[in-house]
Amino acid sequence: MMSLRKEIYLLLILLLASCSVSKFIPENEYMLNRVDIISHNKENYVAQARSYVRQNPNSKWFSLVKVPLYVYSASGKDSTKWINRSLQKIGEAPVIYDSKQAELTRESIETMLKNNGYLHATVDFEPKVVSGNKINATYYLHEREQYKIVGITREIEDSLVESYVVADSAETLLKKGMPFSINTLNKERERVTAMLRNVGFYKFQKEYISFIADTAYHSTDINIKMKIAAFKENVQDVPTSHQQYHLGNIYFVSDAGLRLDDNELSLCDTMHIGNYDLLYRNKLFIRPTVLSNQTYILPGELYSQNRIDRTYNSFSQLSALKYTTLRIKENEDDNSLLDCYIMFERRKRRSVTFEVEGTNTAGDLGAACSMTFSDRNLFKGSEVLSLRLFGAYEAISGLSGYIKDSYFEYGAELGLRIPGGIVSHMIPAEKRFLKSTTQFSLQFNSQERPEFERQILSASWSYLWSKKHSTQHKLDILDVSYIYMPWISDTFKREYLDSISNRNSILKYNYENLLITKLGYSFSYNSATGKKGFQPMVFSLRTNIESSGNVLTGVNSLLSAKKNSDEQYTFMDIAYAQYIKGDVDLTAHMNIDSRNSFVMHLGLGVAYPYGNSTILPFEKRYFSGGANSMRGWTVRGLGPGSFKNHNRDIDFINQSGDMKLDVNLEYRSHLFGKLHSALFIDAGNIWTIRNYKEQPGGQFDIKTFYQDIAFSYGMGLRIELDFFVFRLDCGMKAVNPAYSGKDRYPLFNPDLSRDFALHFAVGYPF
Repeated sequence: MMSLRKEIYLLLILLLASCSVSKFIPENEYMLNRVDIISHNKENYVAQARSYVRQNPNSKWFSLVKVPLYVYSASGKDSTKWINRSLQKIGEAPVIYDSKQAELTRESIETMLKNNGYLHATVDFEPKVVSGNKINATYYLHEREQYKIVGITREIEDSLVESYVVADSAETLLKKGMPFSINTLNKERERVTAMLRNVGFYKFQKEYISFIADTAYHSTDINIKMKIAAFKENVQDVPTSHQQYHLGNIYFVSDAGLRLDDNELSLCDTMHIGNYDLLYRNKLFIRPTVLSNQTYILPGELYSQNRIDRTYNSFSQLSALKYTTLRIKENEDDNSLLDCYIMFERRKRRSVTFEVEGTNTAGDLGAACSMTFSDRNLFKGSEVLSLRLFGAYEAISGLSGYIKDSYFEYGAELGLRIPGGIVSHMIPAEKRFLKSTTQFSLQFNSQERPEFERQILSASWSYLWSKKHSTQHKLDILDVSYIYMPWISDTFKREYLDSISNRNSILKYNYENLLITKLGYSFSYNSATGKKGFQPMVFSLRTNIESSGNVLTGVNSLLSAKKNSDEQYTFMDIAYAQYIKGDVDLTAHMNIDSRNSFVMHLGLGVAYPYGNSTILPFEKRYFSGGANSMRGWTVRGLGPGSFKNHNRDIDFINQSGDMKLDVNLEYRSHLFGKLHSALFIDAGNIWTIRNYKEQPGGQFDIKTFYQDIAFSYGMGLRIELDFFVFRLDCGMKAVNPAYSGKDRYPLFNPDLSRDFALHFAVGYPF
């Protein structure tokens, strides 16, 4: 009854707010209530037509209720009162219907249809007044017949240009039988222009290319003629052949400004570097070979816009440089040559940053801090050296029988990032990747808990590269971690490691000294990278595969090495892990409008221990629950399978697995200002590949695994700042596979103390 009353009150508030909207609507004018676009064509251009609408109604929370409008309407007209100003600032003023904007919208949609081959298309517009001072706008699309291209010819006034266009004809976007589309013609203009600018035609512009469409009477067939005009510097000039340019001198210009100033250049010192000249002021701060390695152009070769862009992008990635620009100038002695000036200025070399944060782990409060020192030009090659020191403290409650009652962690991380690196320097410049980096890392981490002390020493060597802005590759050439347990509490050993009744093989394996030697490869793709404007759909994909222990096992087998008492090969008397692991993470982001979006996420992971290991190392196991997974559960609180924890002090190790499934659906909506919200549904779980007695119900079975899939739902608030997103998600369990009977379905029988979880995080979950 109480819940029903609240809903009635909310409805009355919204109704009263909607009535007060009229005071902000001028007399004899209307508020735009809704916009509809109707088409009966099977191609359905409604979605594309919506991007041409110049006036849209007031925004809705979750595409349902115009809350920002009602907030604005709750204010008064007296702007001197702070409450009115505040409500109007966070709210949204009513959108007043503008007939001129509606007509421009109608014309734009009609033009769009004609550009897609519907040359006789028309768009009708019908405004309809509703509720006295509101109006609905409806656009009716009448596409009619679509015209098709049946013939393609060329008329090129420059024979040299013609030879290149003919040789490139296999790449054309224009095909016989395709729909006639102005958009495709424009893309073909841009493609041909880019091709010609990459073979020396520096001054060629797309305006030299035009198309003539010839149609027959009472026919939808179109013959296309592509015309490429001769070169004219000015309108009154006599047409001539297009000039094909070669590159002349190539200069690196350091700390002399970013404009071509002869006076500034005359004050520079000069150094010759192979095919290039270096002009610099003051002391040279970067090795000349680094500059030449980032350059994809050479004197004497044909001008190529693609190589110019690759060179600029490559210099922009150098951490030692603050600004970079690239200037082209015709050679004073030979007008068929272009001199290129790559100009840059140095960046502040060293910096120190500090971070302090509070922590909360299952109600245990603590604090963490870190200091990072960075040097962005360590060996004058734009190498980035970073040294991070960190520490954390947390009070631990609920433990008995231990001397200590706190958790302390400290460590250091030393990293070195080298542009390109050894691998890329072995590859010729014309075949190099657009961007590549070699990374080295050395880490030390020490954890001191009441139960044990744990130290991890890691070293890694990775190579990263990308050919396109949207893709990223990473190869882990070498990644070695040594896990050392210097001390374990007698209480912990007695109750969990040595006790016959509580002996846990998974726990025991992960509290012994262990060596992990990893080789891996990962790939990521994001369709939004490098693109501008509204995108209806954005995809991102991350994949990873890694393995450990294969090389050492192969060597031990060849040497006929002996195994230890646990039937494991060792390296320097240390057992090492052997496994293979693969992950796939896919996210689809569908933008409904500028304020609402629907996000779908799928995460899959499988790891298999074999050979020298029967159990996966703790660091490589999967967990479920938390802010980025199943939000109806606390961190590491779900699974594996139908496993139900009994001892929270130790079951965190048992609530881990070898397989993971995450499916997340999230509806995101912009509320007002920097405040956003989301409604979400999560489904998934983790499983083990083998049947471990410590994890009853945790093994994956292809026939019954669907019965172990958990579900949760909830709502979240997000504050989007310039560089951070602060997120608060409230999750509720809907289906809990750890229980049976009515407790299995808390959706119908919720218990807040058992089924509710609150998560605070930074950044989006996916």
